[in-house]
Amino acid sequence: MSRTICRQLSIRGRVQGVGYRWSLCAEADRLGLSGWVRNRRDGSVEALVSGPVEAVEALLLWAHRGPSMARVDSVVCSEGNAAEIGTRTGFAQIATR
Repeated sequence: MSRTICRQLSIRGRVQGVGYRWSLCAEADRLGLSGWVRNRRDGSVEALVSGPVEAVEALLLWAHRGPSMARVDSVVCSEGNAAEIGTRTGFAQIATR
């Protein structure tokens, strides 16, 4: 059985207005992950992702590509705080911050 991890992602580039959040949600749901994604006022996208190591790593690989209209310049990954997800199941878009 795979251990569960939580990662905070900061994605920069042309990632707003191109379906990045919607596509990340769909990919995270497909991988069975929990968490959220939101736009940031600085033009980046932020995500908090929790799930099995292999699934989180697969989403990280996807995050470097994004959907076809996006241009991803960088993805910064750090340890996430699983308490921020709490008992939420599935993946959601949340309000811009």
